[in-house]
Amino acid sequence: MTNRYVYGVVEAGDGVDREIDAVGGADRIYTIEHSRLGAVVSDIDTTEPERTDEDARRHDDILRELMDGGERTIVPMQFGMVFDNDRALKNVLRGGRPAFRRALSDVEGRVELGLKLVREEGAEVDDDAVRGAVDDELEELAADSVEEGLFSDRLVLNRSYLVDRENREAFDEAIGRLEAEFEEGGDLLVQYTGPFAPYSFVDVHIGAQ
Repeated sequence: MTNRYVYGVVEAGDGVDREIDAVGGADRIYTIEHSRLGAVVSDIDTTEPERTDEDARRHDDILRELMDGGERTIVPMQFGMVFDNDRALKNVLRGGRPAFRRALSDVEGRVELGLKLVREEGAEVDDDAVRGAVDDELEELAADSVEEGLFSDRLVLNRSYLVDRENREAFDEAIGRLEAEFEEGGDLLVQYTGPFAPYSFVDVHIGAQ
């Protein structure tokens, strides 16, 4: 039996059908549409794919490629979302349509960018002052932001930002100013990543079947 591995959800008519290295050895992604929505999928032999580094990278790379150029908005699914038949997948699209429509509206024309500030070993840093400086530069340029976990005692800030594509250049320039300010003294390392599919700003929970 062939199952459907789901990368994300798009507007109906905004789908895709192309050959590409995909999760689980698949070589094609395409769209299954229902209720004005489309799920971008590939065919996979298992309902429980192993999360290898290679497949996790393929999952993320496909989402970034689908978003490239800003012509398509996609609500990303986390790695491992698999349905064993099209009916089950279409039932989820139908039942979750209001939530998916809201999510598509929330992230349309936007990308996720990540910022980590890492304290150098032994450095003394005023965490509140650093966060205040970041807010002064970035708060007005982002549509939204979320705090991620401080999983190390050297992390001063770990935050994801939702940024309009039209503000991306200004946001990059602001990050450049922060890098110049923080790295000049040698106390902080700036880690700026992205763009990513907006995982941190999508709150749609569905169960695979």
